[in-house]
Amino acid sequence: MSTPKTERRNVAQNRKARHAFDLLETFEAGLVLLGSEVKSLRQGRSSIEEAWVAFDEHGRAVLMGAHIPPYEQANRQNHEPTRPRPLLLHAQEARKLRQKVKERGLTLVPLQLYFQGPWCKLEFALGRGRRVHDKRQAVRAAEDRREAARAIRR
Repeated sequence: MSTPKTERRNVAQNRKARHAFDLLETFEAGLVLLGSEVKSLRQGRSSIEEAWVAFDEHGRAVLMGAHIPPYEQANRQNHEPTRPRPLLLHAQEARKLRQKVKERGLTLVPLQLYFQGPWCKLEFALGRGRRVHDKRQAVRAAEDRREAARAIRR
């Protein structure tokens, strides 16, 4: 018996990621959050534009640099806005990702932060940074595709 698909509610997006990186593979992971962070996210206030995924000394994946502002009603039990937040990945999956990042000069780039049912999840990708001329070529290719689509519609 399969469970029904729950709706996905987007909280934050990293729009620059697809422009600045060649994305090779995407992954999904849960986040370890505090109560005040969840409440702040449910208000739709967060930013992952400057965030990245790194590995701590124990080999666990951690979301770094993501900004989740303090929840006003939390008072003294509030959280630090840019604290490292561990990702919930299987140990084997984390090991494979760490190896790929180490060997090939790749990086893990957060793409989206969203709620799926009651769970807060992060979509991130394994990517390689683009150089300036690569970005120009990507923009040119996108413009060519749009131009061709317009011509076909006419």
